[in-house]
Amino acid sequence: MKAKVRQKYSGSTKVRKEFVGLKVALVCDWLTNVGGAEKLLLRIHELFPEAPIYTSKYDLKGIDWFKDAEIRTGWLQNFPSKMRRILGPLRQWYFSHLDLSEYDLIISVTGAEAKAVKSGRRLHEKGKKNVKNPDGLHISYCHVPTQYYWQMYDDYVENPGFGVLNPFVRFFFKLLVRPLRKADLKAAQNPDYFVTISEYAKDAIKKYYGRDSVVIHPPVEVEDFKAGKVMTSFEPYYVVTSRQVNWKRLDLAVQACMMTQRRLMVIGEGPEHEKLVKMAEGSDLVKFLPLKQKRELSKYLAGSRGYLFPSLEPFGIAPVEALAAGCPVVAYGVGGAKDYIKDGENGLLFEPQSAKALAEAILKFEKMSFDRKKVAETVSDFGIGRFDKELVGFVRGKVEKKNGKN
Repeated sequence: MKAKVRQKYSGSTKVRKEFVGLKVALVCDWLTNVGGAEKLLLRIHELFPEAPIYTSKYDLKGIDWFKDAEIRTGWLQNFPSKMRRILGPLRQWYFSHLDLSEYDLIISVTGAEAKAVKSGRRLHEKGKKNVKNPDGLHISYCHVPTQYYWQMYDDYVENPGFGVLNPFVRFFFKLLVRPLRKADLKAAQNPDYFVTISEYAKDAIKKYYGRDSVVIHPPVEVEDFKAGKVMTSFEPYYVVTSRQVNWKRLDLAVQACMMTQRRLMVIGEGPEHEKLVKMAEGSDLVKFLPLKQKRELSKYLAGSRGYLFPSLEPFGIAPVEALAAGCPVVAYGVGGAKDYIKDGENGLLFEPQSAKALAEAILKFEKMSFDRKKVAETVSDFGIGRFDKELVGFVRGKVEKKNGKN
C-alpha cells in the first residue's frame, strides 16, 4: 500500500554516524494534537531527521512541530479528526498492511495500533516471498498496551467521551472488545523488540502481550525548567498542567482543593474545560489559565507550593518538569510516577484515586519539608542527553546484532 506524501522534508540532512547508510522509517498512531507522545516522537525525529514519518492521521493545525519532516498518510487521512477514537480497528488493518519492508529499521512510537507494522524480518519469517529487505528490524517504543482494551477498559466503558452517544458506543464496545483484544495481542507480536517508558508500562506489556521490554525513560527538557534560580520560598497555591481530558482526572484536583480551601492554578485546555470551570463554581480558589510557554510555566511551578498529579499515566512528563523547577509533587501512587517520585524527598504518593484521598494527601504534604534544590536534582538524569545515549545505544546494539557484529 503506497502512502500519500502530505508534507515534504526540507530540514537538516545530518545523520548520526552510527546510522549512516541505514534506511529508517518512523511510525506513530496519529499526529493530531500536542502531548507527551508527540514530544517523544519529536526527539526521535531529531535523531533520525531524514526518516519519513508514517501515520494514520495528520492535522497541521493541531500540531505544527513536524514542519521539517516528511509526513506520509494514507486513506485514513480522509476521516475527520473527531472520529479518531472509534477508528481503532481500521487503524490496525491499515498499519498491519502497510508495506515498510524496504527499510533497514522501523521505529514505531505507539500506545495504540502503530505497533502492527511488520518489518521485513517478520514478513520473511511468515513466509512472504519477494520481501524487499528480509533483514529489516522493527523496534517499538510502546508507551503502554492499548489502554482502552486493557488497563483502562473499565474507565473507557464508564465514560467513552461521546456525550449523548455514550450508551451506543458503550454497547458496541462491550460487544467487540474480545475480538479487538485478540487482534491487538496478535499485532503486539510484530515488533522485533520493545522499548517502553516506565516499570509500570514494562509490567503491563509483559502481562497483556507476553513480551519483554527495556525501559528507557522519555526525554524531558529538565534544563529548560531549571533555567531560573530554584526558589527556596513559594506562594500558597498548587498547580496542575495538562490537556483537559476526562482520563487525566483533573476533576480530582479541583475537588480536593475546594474541599481543603486551597488555591489551584489549572493550566491548559481541552474538551473537559467547561466541566472543570462549572465544577469550580466560580470560586476564587481555582484559577484557569491557558497553556504557557516553558519559561513562564517554570516560574509558576517554581513559585508554587506543589504540583498535583491525580492521573494514572504510564509515565508523566509534566510532573518531571515540575520537579525540575524545584516543585515537589503530590501524585497518584499507581503508574509511572513511582519511577521518579520518592516519598518525603521530592513529593508524596497517594491512594486511592479519589478527591478525598488527594485532599488528605495535600494536608499531609503541607506538614512535610522539602529542600527545593534537592527536589530539582532528583530528576537531573531525565534529560535529553541521557535519552539520546540510551536509545541510540539500544538501537545500535540491535542493528549490530542483526549484522553479526556482536
